[in-house]
Amino acid sequence: MKILVIGGGGREHALAWKLAQSAFVTRVIATPGNPGIAEVALCVPAAGTTPADYLAVAEQHSADLTVVGPEVPLIAGVVDAFQAAGRKIFGPTAAAAQLEGSKVFAKNFFARHNIPTARYATATTLAEATAAIDTFDAPFVLKADGLAAGKGVLIVPTKEEAHAAAAQLLDGSLVGDAGSQLVIEEFLVGEEVSYIAITDGTTILPLKPAQDHKAIFDGDQGPNTGGMGAYVDERILTPAQHEQIMAEILRPTVEGMKAEGTPFVGFLYAGLMMTASGPKILEYNVRLGDPETQPLMMALQSDLAEVLDRATNGKLGTTTLQWRPETTLCVILAAAGYPGPPRSGDPITGVREAESTGAKVFQAGTKLAGRQLVTAGGRVLAVTAAGDTLPAAIEKAYAAAAHIHFDGMQLRKDIGHKGIKRW
Repeated sequence: MKILVIGGGGREHALAWKLAQSAFVTRVIATPGNPGIAEVALCVPAAGTTPADYLAVAEQHSADLTVVGPEVPLIAGVVDAFQAAGRKIFGPTAAAAQLEGSKVFAKNFFARHNIPTARYATATTLAEATAAIDTFDAPFVLKADGLAAGKGVLIVPTKEEAHAAAAQLLDGSLVGDAGSQLVIEEFLVGEEVSYIAITDGTTILPLKPAQDHKAIFDGDQGPNTGGMGAYVDERILTPAQHEQIMAEILRPTVEGMKAEGTPFVGFLYAGLMMTASGPKILEYNVRLGDPETQPLMMALQSDLAEVLDRATNGKLGTTTLQWRPETTLCVILAAAGYPGPPRSGDPITGVREAESTGAKVFQAGTKLAGRQLVTAGGRVLAVTAAGDTLPAAIEKAYAAAAHIHFDGMQLRKDIGHKGIKRW
């Protein structure tokens, strides 16, 4: 097969790297790709970022299967465009992608199918939001309905701040049109888990559980980011918790989507809170997480291309996933200024030295200035390593990261530490 990967971040580098190892793949193409992806794939620009632009790339290069990395093309209908043209693509249709594209849609879907989630209310006006906020206890959670690049979820300690936040979300000053509708919900206490599965619309193949680290500073302090690191470890969940998540959240979702005429095919990512009363879903993403993808792809032993081809053809029924026995972990190296506007153009050194330790450095916010690799985004690199234990994986990833330098480089020093208690 020739496989096209849509996207150009660290998640897509990990996907392209894993797909390029397949015995079934003759070439990986990526659009737009990045300098790291270019080491394992042919990187080609698209004319734009519409579904038609991506379809033109697939047709030009005769891609046998397309895998979509980011959520924006999915929500825009790239799968619908490919299917209309008779081209194979792995991912949900625009109708199914509403699970991520609209938090109001998702919460109402959870209610219809009795999927455990936080108590919530929706609002389209400030008066409705104010009345809803008054029915919840502090701290208050407000979510913009649409995609907001990680800036659409606010947790505030007082009712007054909640009222002010609702006004800013609804008037567009914080996240634009994404805040035209709001979800107000109760604050859940527990441990967050990333639970991602591959589904063909009927069969569900769960990946290993992962934990992301969203805050910029150690100890989960400071503003939220797109993720400063993640680890993959079977010990995050017990077998009983796995089965409860499948029985109460994943299966009802896949069966509910099919029953409503919008079957879900793709990566289904449940952001869960493991509360004292059991798992509850915070939100769905309709694609792989970033940075969870990087340690997941390192941990996966199965041929990803074969699995995704079967899923696209609705033939996952007899498929099982094989995993490396090690624990895997990645540490994000972020640019100066992140999670605010990042500084670009800082020279990066030490990537080859880091990889000589046995780690893999997945590139995200990078570009080439002549022959020099430089920063070109907020999250620049994901240093990913495997170890026989979680402490060993932590040690290997940080030892590799120590070889890398660019001015203003930021990294958390505690990725994976919350999981050590399970060892």
